[in-house]
Amino acid sequence: MIRYLDLQRLHASQARWLEAATAALQSGRYLLGDETRLFEQEYAAYIGTKHCIGCGNGLDALTLILRAYIQLGRLHEGDEVIVPAHTFIATPLSVTENRLKPLFVDADPTTMQIDDRLIEQAITPRTRAILLVHLYGTCAYSEHIADLCHRHHLLLIEDNAQAHGCRYESPTSNVKRTGSLGDAAGHSFYPGKNLGAMGDAGCITTDDDELAATVRSLGNYGSSRKYVCDYVGRNSRIDEVQAAVLRRLLPLLDDGNRRRKQIAHYYHTHIDHPLITLPRTDRDSVWHIFPVLCTERDRLQQYLFEKGVETLVHYPIPPHRQRCYAAFATLSLPVSESIAATELSLPCNPAMNDDDVRYVADVVNQFKV
Repeated sequence: MIRYLDLQRLHASQARWLEAATAALQSGRYLLGDETRLFEQEYAAYIGTKHCIGCGNGLDALTLILRAYIQLGRLHEGDEVIVPAHTFIATPLSVTENRLKPLFVDADPTTMQIDDRLIEQAITPRTRAILLVHLYGTCAYSEHIADLCHRHHLLLIEDNAQAHGCRYESPTSNVKRTGSLGDAAGHSFYPGKNLGAMGDAGCITTDDDELAATVRSLGNYGSSRKYVCDYVGRNSRIDEVQAAVLRRLLPLLDDGNRRRKQIAHYYHTHIDHPLITLPRTDRDSVWHIFPVLCTERDRLQQYLFEKGVETLVHYPIPPHRQRCYAAFATLSLPVSESIAATELSLPCNPAMNDDDVRYVADVVNQFKV
């Protein structure tokens, strides 16, 4: 069986993470120690921002950013935040957790990212921010989005949970990594990510000194020094073991992303099936997920399983159709709803060898209804 993501196989050749975890456990310091401090410095340098603040997970990262902006008076309860209609549920959860209102914007049918042509018509006098998601590992940023933020005085917050190492090249050939393109960004280090820990972990990156200090305090019970609480905070911190693992895996990230791109290129040049639509983008992607669209999605998934290929579906129920968001159920977002009904994710990760990749492409092409 070709697993969708075989973490055991992936990490078998990366023994340094086990050594790092052991060293962190033996240090006797499990929170807010040297490993966390060094990882924050190294990841900020990698992303290209002044600050990196570790936290518990990707949802916490986004929630803390929005909460910090509320504390700083940049956002207020009831303000609107534009979010993609096609995304993981964590994106809108961070908005509603802060008593802000998500404005769902439909996806582009070609890229499956937020359709930046539809954003401006969604903006109202209460809109204060765009929460941009680099879904599947593909850069969703555009100069048009940057211009909208400038003209309408909107914050730009990135959900970079799936796009560690992805790049954006501006028309002037200035290259920056996702996570450094907006005012702040949330990152997830869930084990299955391109840069994954041994458990839950996340961080916030930003160049804003005041925001960074506020986020760090909010994630530490609202305290900037022990037993003195300036805010009603929460407990959301990365631990020393996760920081140690991430430090050792960070130097391997670019090589892993290159392998993902090789696999995606092979799929693009070798999968040719009338019922299957491949993802297309003119922007960089680190292919955290390789999504294909097929109207016979369930049959295709069962067929591939029988042929020894494990696949996943991302994400079968759009956020606005989830029971927890019943108030948005009447929205018509046809592209996002179509993607949810037809998307299937093929294996695409550095644990795969060339024979695995060829086999996946061959059996996909042999699919018959």
